[in-house]
Amino acid sequence: MKRRAGKFLLYLILIVYAIISIYPLLWMLLYSFKDNTEIFVTNPFGFPKVWHFENYIDAWKAFDVGTYFKNSMIVAFFTILLVELFALLFCYVVARVQNRLTRFFHFLLSAGMFIPIQAIMIPLVIVVRRFGLTNSLWSVIVPYVALGLPFACMLFYGFYLGIPIELEESAFMEGANLGTIFFRIILPQMKSPIVVLVIYQFMSCWNEFNLALIMLTKNQIKTLPLGLVNFWTAYQAQWGQVGAAMIMASVPVLVIYLFFSNQITDAMSTSGMKN
Repeated sequence: MKRRAGKFLLYLILIVYAIISIYPLLWMLLYSFKDNTEIFVTNPFGFPKVWHFENYIDAWKAFDVGTYFKNSMIVAFFTILLVELFALLFCYVVARVQNRLTRFFHFLLSAGMFIPIQAIMIPLVIVVRRFGLTNSLWSVIVPYVALGLPFACMLFYGFYLGIPIELEESAFMEGANLGTIFFRIILPQMKSPIVVLVIYQFMSCWNEFNLALIMLTKNQIKTLPLGLVNFWTAYQAQWGQVGAAMIMASVPVLVIYLFFSNQITDAMSTSGMKN
């Protein structure tokens, strides 16, 4: 009886927490179909009495969603690709070649997790300007890669340590070279942390604002968060259209997380976070 009561209380707490977490998203979705009168006066919390689907059409046309989506997708794609590539190769060497030099480099890179981005904002701007990357998408891609590597290395390093080295030794004894061992034996076992990093890095790039605000000043290369600010400034009197724009900006992250959230749980419940 006590066990059932404890389980019931636990489920009740989880349900309440889920409602509190989901309600802001549901409220934003509902008010994206309303006009200002319903949002502020007659029906602020209920379902729309009249569904204004034109809010999405107006927001798409006025907001130039296509351009901002394209820029954010380009930034996210190249950032994820480079972070995955560099972290996979670097951590494999560090995990398999244990000496003072590799441990030092691993410590040096991991220390980047504890440096706030505000502390390196000015040096980043100077470095990007000296490399001639100002007002291009690479002006944010390169810093995003540098900022994403510490977490990626921490994640991959633990997984590499969990892979038995005997697999590589037996493959080497059978005549396999290093490339074959890495791509055919090691890489398939890294599927789970790779997916985790893709999700994490995509959400980080998609939502990042402060660095993009400094680096991207031309309207045609701005990413989605910057475009949202411009849209908010120009159309803050039309709250339904603002809600529609925010929903469209949130959909990619929500879809990716909903489809791949199980991968995060699987990765964290295996050997992933060992050091």
